[in-house]
Amino acid sequence: MTVQCDGSIKAIIWDFGGVLQRTEDYGPRQQLAKRLGITSRELEYRIFASDSSVQAQLGKINSDQHWENIRLHFNLPVEEMPGVIASFWAGDQLDYELVDIIRRLRGRYRTAMLSNAWKNLRSLMTNYWYISDAFDAIVISAEVSLMKPDPQIFRLVLEKVDAAPQKAVLIDDFKENIEAARRLGLNTIHFQNRTQALCEFSQLIRDF
Repeated sequence: MTVQCDGSIKAIIWDFGGVLQRTEDYGPRQQLAKRLGITSRELEYRIFASDSSVQAQLGKINSDQHWENIRLHFNLPVEEMPGVIASFWAGDQLDYELVDIIRRLRGRYRTAMLSNAWKNLRSLMTNYWYISDAFDAIVISAEVSLMKPDPQIFRLVLEKVDAAPQKAVLIDDFKENIEAARRLGLNTIHFQNRTQALCEFSQLIRDF
């Protein structure tokens, strides 16, 4: 954790994948990888870091197009894709308890969600998980054609929460995002698990 503020934090910026939503059971993903004849790491690369995924995270293609690229890459029948997608996400869970904490913080602080994600994330947050109300601002890479760790996306979210870097804290699970935010002057918490992150958070936010 870095603390460069004078104790008057104004805004709290949360990552989504790996922080608010985490893979709690890797079994389904491992089984899917085995079925495809690859490792779990290769499968996650294909879904999250391949050229197709980057295009989806930048908003140049939508999630349906990305999954179609996955289907073509593995030469899968169209009818198998709903099961493939369901298996990939089966072990993921949204941390509703953490979302409730963010809801309680909103009002005393400006709250934001900043995610490298596909275009469908906002709809899922609003119409499926019903968690959009926890945030004053939601910045999704596919909607703004910028991805962390690009400094511009951090500047954008700071503008939306009307906070100077030293008055904001970023909670993110990727080291490169943490380092980029620190270079801009943000306070940071490198998320490893909920207990660790909240412990560091309580040291930074004195009235937490």
